[in-house]
Amino acid sequence: MTATATVHNPYRRNVALLAIAQGLFMCTQSMGIATTPLAGHSLLGVDKSLATLPIFLNHAGIMLTTIPASLLMGKIGRRAGFTIGAFLAIVFGLLAAYAMVIQSFELLCVSALLQGSAAAFAWYYRFAAADSSPQDYKAKAISYVMAGGIAAGFLGPEIAKRTVDWFEPVTFMGVYVAITITGVLSVLLMQLLRIPELSKTESAEGGRPMSEIIRQPAYIGALVSSMFGYGVMTLVMSATPLAMLACGFKFGDSATVIQVHIIAMFLPSFFTGHLIQKFGVLTIIATGALIQVGCAVVNIAGIDFANFLIANMLVGLGWNFTYVGGSTLLTRTYRPSERSRVQASHDFVVYATTATAAALAGFLQQKSGWMAINIAALPLMGIVMATMLWLGLKERREAKAQAAE
Repeated sequence: MTATATVHNPYRRNVALLAIAQGLFMCTQSMGIATTPLAGHSLLGVDKSLATLPIFLNHAGIMLTTIPASLLMGKIGRRAGFTIGAFLAIVFGLLAAYAMVIQSFELLCVSALLQGSAAAFAWYYRFAAADSSPQDYKAKAISYVMAGGIAAGFLGPEIAKRTVDWFEPVTFMGVYVAITITGVLSVLLMQLLRIPELSKTESAEGGRPMSEIIRQPAYIGALVSSMFGYGVMTLVMSATPLAMLACGFKFGDSATVIQVHIIAMFLPSFFTGHLIQKFGVLTIIATGALIQVGCAVVNIAGIDFANFLIANMLVGLGWNFTYVGGSTLLTRTYRPSERSRVQASHDFVVYATTATAAALAGFLQQKSGWMAINIAALPLMGIVMATMLWLGLKERREAKAQAAE
């Protein structure tokens, strides 16, 4: 074995383990996405506008936990932090299952908040992989970890369909029991991670003030890409099961659409890192935004099953390019001693946006309709594309100025 291979093995092993962890985490997420809006819908009375409130609380839980999760892991390490997150997923599954037993919408909302707290830890898998990898492997590390979510696309909604009536007549309880089992597997997997912590020298560095870091054009570009790319995906995805229900489709139909959507979110991750290296991160982000525009156009064009299926496939693919691209761009903006703060600030704003999108999804679906949701996506994607154009032109001018010196 060569010296290079020996050096590479530790971070490649971590990337592989984190990819599996991402798959388990996204199984939990995809089961919740396919189930919770309909579970909430079944527990409400005549006014169904709060059906996506648990989805909003899921994202609110991510938003509220993402900063303390990152700072905590800066103190106790990634493995311990990820283990705490997996335990929170177990509690979420147990509470949600009990909520269906006692038919409590309020308890379902509490469980959704815990699901978000668990997810706040898990969404740092991508950064854990990047931070422990060499510079030329960071984009691929993020991409490969995200690829672990493909398993969730195949398994998550399929498990939901097969477990929804496990405890009949208590519909949906079986899905949440399956989520609990997934959390137990995640706890066990976390114990295999071996992620190096900051050196004493790196820990001793105070780092730059956040006010200086967030003024970097690359930070602004990363934030806009992740924030609006994820926000539009959440808006469309959260409302899809409700829109399909209103159009007369059954649970199995919407679960299939979510299944294809999840696969489209993560399947491109096998090559997104390579595309970023070949064409540049700004080009990939702009392409992702354009693909999400295509999603809105397909949804506006009709309400057949094919429209829902193709549109959710497109919004998943567009999310992959904007989110992996935004995360990759962010890794260029911080030093090792700054990573906990910078990653936390990025993810806090991103999940504040997704929480807002999830909250608006049910309201807009109830009050304004499916078309309004998709029309709202268009200007947001325009902002992403305009930001990438601005950043690209700025980098080109700076490169010319350096070449002239």
